[in-house]
Amino acid sequence: MKIAPKSQKFCENCHSDPICDQISDRLSQPAACIFSKILFTSNRNRPLSGHSRILGEPLKFASFVDHSGAGYGIVQGETILRLDSVPGAPPDLKAYLGSRFPDLAPSERDLETLRLAEVGLLPPIPNPGKIFCVATNFHEDGKPAPQFPLLFTRHAEAQIGHGGAILKPAISEKLDLEGELAVIIGRRAHKIARAEAMAYVAGYACFNEGSVRDWQKHSSQFTPGKNFYQSGAFGPWMVCTREIPDPARLLLESRVNGVTKQSIAIDRMIFDIPWLISYISTFAPLDPGDVIVSGTPSGFGGSRNPPEFLFPGDEVEIEIQGIGTLRNTVVSDSCL
Repeated sequence: MKIAPKSQKFCENCHSDPICDQISDRLSQPAACIFSKILFTSNRNRPLSGHSRILGEPLKFASFVDHSGAGYGIVQGETILRLDSVPGAPPDLKAYLGSRFPDLAPSERDLETLRLAEVGLLPPIPNPGKIFCVATNFHEDGKPAPQFPLLFTRHAEAQIGHGGAILKPAISEKLDLEGELAVIIGRRAHKIARAEAMAYVAGYACFNEGSVRDWQKHSSQFTPGKNFYQSGAFGPWMVCTREIPDPARLLLESRVNGVTKQSIAIDRMIFDIPWLISYISTFAPLDPGDVIVSGTPSGFGGSRNPPEFLFPGDEVEIEIQGIGTLRNTVVSDSCL
């Protein structure tokens, strides 16, 4: 399969998303962020009889931990409809995608409900098999566009969920943020044509690709600086692709302590999402729950003059229109 080196605007056929065509249940918006610490209280509501159908609200999946352990479900208002409590349910959201995609809406009724304020949110996919990250992927003034993307990998333990603490390594004073759109794969994709690529996407989330710049620049390989333990964040949930038929229309913004540091439209990507899926799947099969972190614009701390890095107490927010806001506070890893 021949891969075109430069991205192109994908056609209206590519915009029409077949992934969740059978889904009709629309669930309500979540409340604001949960507490920054995991709370292990267990004041559960009675099971919900049936599902609310509130038109215009997105279908969102979250992974979480409470007093009984890890679980996953659908975010509805200030509650989570717990899918893993159903007898015979897949053990985690990655397995749920693998068994249910593309019809992700649950058919079960009387799902157990939990309050969002009483759980700790994990990354939407806590255990992805592969995380591919893209560097230099936005058209910006004065920056030449590369012929092919600069790719690197990130490990699952390098990020935490919404509300969790980002760890600033004691060994470095150059922890940085990178706000990005995360693409979550719904079914196995290998050697996929660009025109077919969007049919393999389960949903989207926000991603803060925390980067330790001095370690990133030890060599031409980014791996050390991109994989410090819990240096980044992923969440707050996965929004089903049906709710975002054209991700190019989304807007990305990153803030530190309420001050905007990055702001860009996703349609300024050099290599758009269908192109990235086609390119990556040419050399590596993508499986349910795999993640493509699609790139960040200028405005991160290392791009500023003088540089602005993150320190304990800083609050970092990554907001993407139509998805939500991923919010985390930085702490020193020497405090834990």
